[in-house]
Amino acid sequence: MNDPVAYAVAGLAVVAAVYAGWLMWRDEAFTNGLFYVMIVLELVLLALLVGGSIALARTERDVDGVLFISYLVTVVVIPPAAVIWGVAEKSRWGTGVVLVAMLTIAVLVVRVLGIWQGAYV
Repeated sequence: MNDPVAYAVAGLAVVAAVYAGWLMWRDEAFTNGLFYVMIVLELVLLALLVGGSIALARTERDVDGVLFISYLVTVVVIPPAAVIWGVAEKSRWGTGVVLVAMLTIAVLVVRVLGIWQGAYV
């Protein structure tokens, strides 16, 4: 895992959060456009999980593998949960759940990069 990949994924999550925030500000419920953005993000996160797992298997670094993989799995699980909650809640607060989830993913992806680089704090 390298810096540009992690920051690009975190940036995509922030873009999704901004879009969700815009929808929330306009008092709109979960939309098809947001759903499509979430699908793209989920595919990118799945690729990150596969790539991170392969990188962990090939590395000689001192990386806490269990912690690293658990963070990668967590970021893959968050978007579907946010979509289910966002669709179920028919008010703008369903979109607010997606906003919070996307910001959480951005932070967790940066944290995954820190774990990869050996910063466990």
